[in-house]
Amino acid sequence: MTDWLKDIREAAGRMDDANERLADICPVVLESGAIRKAGAFLQDQDYRRVIVTADKNTFAAAGEQLMESVTEAGVKASVTFITPDEQGDVIADERSIVQLLLDVKSTKADAVVALGSGTLHDVSRFAAYSAGIPFVSVPTAPSVDGFNSKGAPLIIRGEKITIQSIGPAAIFADLDILTAAPRTMVAAGFGDMLGKCTSLFDWTFGSLTADEPYSEIVAEMTTKALQQCVDHIDAIADRTPEGIRVLTQALIESGFAMLLFGQSHPASGAEHHLSHYWEMTFLREGRRAVLHGAKVGVACAEISQLYHRLDAENSLPVAEEQLERVRAELVKVPAPDTLRAWLRKVGGPASIQELDIDPELLKRSLAEADQIRPNRHTLLRAVNDQRRT
Repeated sequence: MTDWLKDIREAAGRMDDANERLADICPVVLESGAIRKAGAFLQDQDYRRVIVTADKNTFAAAGEQLMESVTEAGVKASVTFITPDEQGDVIADERSIVQLLLDVKSTKADAVVALGSGTLHDVSRFAAYSAGIPFVSVPTAPSVDGFNSKGAPLIIRGEKITIQSIGPAAIFADLDILTAAPRTMVAAGFGDMLGKCTSLFDWTFGSLTADEPYSEIVAEMTTKALQQCVDHIDAIADRTPEGIRVLTQALIESGFAMLLFGQSHPASGAEHHLSHYWEMTFLREGRRAVLHGAKVGVACAEISQLYHRLDAENSLPVAEEQLERVRAELVKVPAPDTLRAWLRKVGGPASIQELDIDPELLKRSLAEADQIRPNRHTLLRAVNDQRRT
């Protein structure tokens, strides 16, 4: 076992319900050629028939290697190419889920193998969960932190909801494949990690002001993963094998942090609520989808700008006895210009204009996005609750 996975298991061992939490930590192979080990794992688990979930791009990136590994292990494999929507985007919606479920039933598959990035993983994990079978993760781009999540963010009747399902039985993250991923996908993964700058603050804020559950161990794990990305930003921007390894490891660590805590607080705050709001708006308007991490990175900068402005104006909606502690935590959130400079460094969008989001949509999302997760006590919710009363 690699050192970083040992560290995660040790952290889990220091938490309550350690045995249950340790069981959530699946085997992870993060190395050059990792995909070649997938077939042997499927064989060891006695999976005789599997379905590989892909789209044309992900299959072109790694499908041949995966199928070769699986068939050499004596496992029968078929491929489900998820049908894009009218705009040409693969969406984790009812149609995609039903398409995969029908194929799972017709082939009597023992497991689903997700070959792709976030959306294909969400479709795979929920379909596998619904069918009562496991799924295996084979990422093709370091673009999201949800590879090992149990939550499946789905679009149901045009609304974004997250449904708890299952985590992967194993992850095979091949550095050769991940390093060859498009720069936009790498930048999206960095943007998803950068979102922790505000999600960690919002989590602390919710704990201080609304007594939300909190874990110092999980917060430290997430903070370290985030800092590793910032420290290696040049290597990530250059897409070196080491940079991609650091980014992918951080994304997986963030996923384990959510698994250990049991909720998404460590990695999802107001910046994710803005991102989901924008995503649903684009779907309603029939516009092309924007990468999740690209939206999160830009939203993080916007939330940072709002929070720091409120502090500068002495208008934080916080009780006097909590104000000093909240301000001490807010100091840790990088300034919006710093966040935007980091996003540009890795080649990602850094402004709402680059996402084709107009000021009116931004204004509306800042006023309404907290209602996407009404049980989450972010500073954005506190601001809007004050305005609504």
